[in-house]
Amino acid sequence: MLQSHYPDLGVSPLDTERAVVRAAAKYLPPEVRADPCRRLLRRMFYCAMLRRHAEIQRAFMRARH
Repeated sequence: MLQSHYPDLGVSPLDTERAVVRAAAKYLPPEVRADPCRRLLRRMFYCAMLRRHAEIQRAFMRARH
């Protein structure tokens, strides 16, 4: 479910994990980023984006070789 937001981040398979987290943070509305009660949800979102990025990177590397 959360993985469907990955294309909206605008990152490429060559980008670093740090770039993915930055893009994911910018994707969230400011009120969600500022709410301490939603910390766990933000973490889950960031982890889902990183997992999806890793999957895409693996597929990209397989296609290149």
